[in-house]
Amino acid sequence: MKDKRILYVSSEVVPYLPETEISSMSFEAPRMVNQLGGQIRIFMPRYGNINERRHQLHEVIRLSGINLVINDLDMPLIIKVASIPKERIQVYFIDNDEYFKRKATLTDEDGNLFPDNDERAIFFAKGVIETVKKLNWSPDIIHVHGWLASLLPLYLKQFYKDEPLFNESKIVTSVYNQSFDGTLNKDMHKKIQFDNIDETAVKTLESPTYNNLMKVAIDHSDALIIGSEEIPDELTNYLKDSKKPVLDYRSKDEFSEAYTQFYNTEVLD
Repeated sequence: MKDKRILYVSSEVVPYLPETEISSMSFEAPRMVNQLGGQIRIFMPRYGNINERRHQLHEVIRLSGINLVINDLDMPLIIKVASIPKERIQVYFIDNDEYFKRKATLTDEDGNLFPDNDERAIFFAKGVIETVKKLNWSPDIIHVHGWLASLLPLYLKQFYKDEPLFNESKIVTSVYNQSFDGTLNKDMHKKIQFDNIDETAVKTLESPTYNNLMKVAIDHSDALIIGSEEIPDELTNYLKDSKKPVLDYRSKDEFSEAYTQFYNTEVLD
């Protein structure tokens, strides 16, 4: 992995949020690549329950200040950055007062999904890509974790398909069992189509369930990793039918060699 550039885009990363399968692997995988001499960048949302003082987040003025259009509204993009102690790993945070100021991640105190999670996902995907463009950093691999990050493959392959910085980038999506009940906002597909994204690419999202979000991510990825010991049967079958390279589940203690080999032989080959 020496000198390879890998962009990790995740809905959650330790130590900024509690340990889950997603937050843990979103830290362990970049740490492994970093130790092998690769170059990494990590992006996650700056949820309001992340303690900025404790984790020493600070705004990067030169990267902030652009507006992203979400469903015909201008939304200011704020970029913050922090370093994971002892690891010499930088994490970039996508922030916006409207979407990420509330003191919670994806649900309210009663466990209900926030009604604007669909727009937050669109904002996060576009915010990551616009920031990487500003950094002028061309990744060899973009590895996506978590459903809030799952629109990134779609936006890269559709909305940003003519962006030369990503011409050679390969997209890997990890599919986890960390899902949600019900659906996101029923107008989600219309909001995505506002960005002139082809209707057929998002037809599945007329019913924006967890499984359907992941199907759209699978459709627009180059390779897939099964991130949980068990995932929904519907997604297992969809992965098989995709005819794309798929790495079976590996635990946190045994993933390192398998991921490295998968990156080198199946993704970059």
